[in-house]
Amino acid sequence: MKKNYYKIYKPYGYLSQFVNNQNRRKNKKLLSDLFQLTKDTMAVGRLDEKSEGLLLLTTDGKFSNYITSSKIEKEYHVMVDGKITEDAIAKLKKGVEISVNGKAYTTKSCNAELLHNTSHIYDRFVRDDKHGSTSWLKITITEGKFRQVRKMTAKVGFPTLRLVRVRIGDYKLENMKPGEILEISY
Repeated sequence: MKKNYYKIYKPYGYLSQFVNNQNRRKNKKLLSDLFQLTKDTMAVGRLDEKSEGLLLLTTDGKFSNYITSSKIEKEYHVMVDGKITEDAIAKLKKGVEISVNGKAYTTKSCNAELLHNTSHIYDRFVRDDKHGSTSWLKITITEGKFRQVRKMTAKVGFPTLRLVRVRIGDYKLENMKPGEILEISY
């Protein structure tokens, strides 16, 4: 049976799933609202409802396992509240303590740097300028704990306002638009 591989730009406000089996989430937007794919198509990893960007889809369980269980880099471009400091970036690079399933966890060291050019990021209103300044960061991690990047930036005093995943390993978002899907090879 032919295996299928796709990359999509998951829009803000959608869950990274095709079927909703929970009553408390019955009014949520799902990927099946955007794409009509075979029923055995699964998301490789997750992006929470308020995050956007690159998400891989496949019908190949081995591919999914490889991407999620290996130390594949995931690159995020993150808008944070305020003008981030070099000290905060240094703390992110070193690793910070966050809560994972109610337990303290120190994140692995990662690449974190100020992002000066955001012209590649699809423009979406987040908040009015009168609410204060913002900064953009590039954060690259090899792990993927629940809401990890959001917890990391909050821990160093700069809460995430917008999170866009732009790369998973060699797969890149490039100039895709929200809701767009492209077939890829593996």
